[in-house]
Amino acid sequence: MTKVTHRILETNGIQTHVAEQGTGPLVILCHGFPESWYSWRHQFAALAEAGFHAVAPDMRGYGKTDRPEAIDQYTLFHMVGDMVGLLDALGAETAVIAGHDWGAPVAWHAALLRPDRFRGVIGLSVPFRPRGPLRPTTIMPQSDDAQFYQLYFQAPGVAEAELERDVYRALRMVLHSVSGDFVPNAGAYPEVGTIGMVPRRGGLLDGMVNPVSLPPWLTEADLDFYTAEFASTGFRGALNWYRNIDRNWELLAPFAGARVSVPALYIAGDRDLVLAFRGMDELIPNLSKFVPQLQETILLPGCGHWTQQERPAEVNAAMIDFLRRH
Repeated sequence: MTKVTHRILETNGIQTHVAEQGTGPLVILCHGFPESWYSWRHQFAALAEAGFHAVAPDMRGYGKTDRPEAIDQYTLFHMVGDMVGLLDALGAETAVIAGHDWGAPVAWHAALLRPDRFRGVIGLSVPFRPRGPLRPTTIMPQSDDAQFYQLYFQAPGVAEAELERDVYRALRMVLHSVSGDFVPNAGAYPEVGTIGMVPRRGGLLDGMVNPVSLPPWLTEADLDFYTAEFASTGFRGALNWYRNIDRNWELLAPFAGARVSVPALYIAGDRDLVLAFRGMDELIPNLSKFVPQLQETILLPGCGHWTQQERPAEVNAAMIDFLRRH
């Protein structure tokens, strides 16, 4: 049985760090925010033992992968290009691509735009969202007192300053407070009554809790790894993904109405805050309208946002079953 190994590959004009294990058909694993290849640590051995080559890159802007300075270098088109470049660097004609959180839109759009290269797609937490008629930031929730966290992330430097003040504390709070183990009390979200809202006179962490002890799925060693990564890189590259939400909408205009044509699997926790975002109550039950080959939607009881970390056994079993069929 091989172990996880690491190397740097040239993909789409940038240097990309990847972790990998196993041999066989290729499975690309795209992480989200604020994470790294390490968020897939529980999947490597299971996928390798099942006969697959699991490859998890540090996505553009993260970890040991390049972090271009310009904000406009972080569009979904750049990310999909990175994943096509990764297949080329690995000498693979096709792969199944999986993504969690922000990695999920990358995976969904890789399948949408390049079904010739990505023969199947697995989305964790975030479902495929078809392009809407309005610029996304114009319809995000906001009030005099608070704004949706993705709006809070738009101004360069603001969220960076908050999160980089104490990286360990920030990650500890974020990873706990969006997990299935967090139970909000009456005072957990001061002045804010809506999911994902940030007070205008505060920051992202104001609605979160620094736990007395870590949830069972997260160890101090795990948290130390993430902390070291972001202490080294800062959060700018990661946050620049959010600063391209409207630009992505503009660039995807030619693909409005296009459907994801390859076999797909969607997995989420029933306590994931993403499921409470505006419009998700209508989108998720109707996902097969936009993803005609959706094989299954799996909702994991008691699981929060960090799907593959909180419920590795269930996620691994579902992924391997899907991969063996496709």
